[in-house]
Formats: sequence, C-alpha cells, structure tokens
Amino acid sequence: MTGTWFLILKSLHIVSVVLFLGNIITGVFWKVHGDLLGTVNARIQALDGVVRSDRVFTMPGVILILATGITLALLAGYPLLGTPWILWSIVLFSISGLTFSFRVAPLQKQMLANTRAGLAGTWDEAQYRKLSGAWTFWGVVATGAPLIAVFLMVMKPV
Repeated sequence: MTGTWFLILKSLHIVSVVLFLGNIITGVFWKVHGDLLGTVNARIQALDGVVRSDRVFTMPGVILILATGITLALLAGYPLLGTPWILWSIVLFSISGLTFSFRVAPLQKQMLANTRAGLAGTWDEAQYRKLSGAWTFWGVVATGAPLIAVFLMVMKPV
C-alpha cells in the first residue's frame, strides 16, 4: 500500500474514533440535560436521541475503528497481540463494547420504557433513579476504557 493510501486509511481511523468518542460523550450530556429539565417528556426525548445516535454513530464507528485499526497495524507490520499498546487498546475497546452491549444499552432501553410509562401516568421515579445510577457507573466504564485506549495509541508506550 502506498504512503498516500496508508495516510487516507489512518485519517479514516482517526475520524472514526472522533465520531465514536464524540457520540458517547455527547450522549452523556443529553441524558444529563434531560434529567436536569426534570420532565418525563424531556427524559424521553433525551434517551430516545441517545439510543438512536448510538445506532447511527456509535455502531458504525466501532466497525470502522476495528476495520481500519487492524488493517493499519497489519500493513505497518505490527503484531496485534505482540505489541503491548495495541493489545491493551484492543482489551480496553473490548471492555467498552461488552460493557455497552450488556449493561449500558439495556439500561438505556429500560430507562426509556420507564419514562414512556410515565406518559400513561405510571412513572416509577425511584426505579428510574436506580437505573440511572447504574447507567452512570457502567457508562463511566464504557467511556473511560476507549479514552485510555486513545492515549495508548498516541503515546505508544513500550
């Protein structure tokens, strides 16, 4: 692969990371914003937007990050599991993905269902707060792990 194509692929990788991280961090902002407004409708709108933006930005970002990252490492001759900063970035990215898939996304759907029930007058605010607390904890894990991976990718420690 020529130098220009490698740089194009690297640029696509970086743009994918920016979209991925930007979306998950912005999702936190909108969820908190909906909670601070305090109405059921504000929470529904915020959570619905977060869930939809995950489908539009987060999931395609994950696919592009993996495809471009693995391709770049192989083209540059880095052994994926034999290069510590790549290995640990993959581990952290996997932790993020598993946490999102098995904790964050289900909690978002539960909070959305909880708030939609509020439109029918059966909102369980205590349950919402419990779900929201769990979402915050697991969200920190799902967001913090790829942020650390970015530092590993940039710093490339031995």
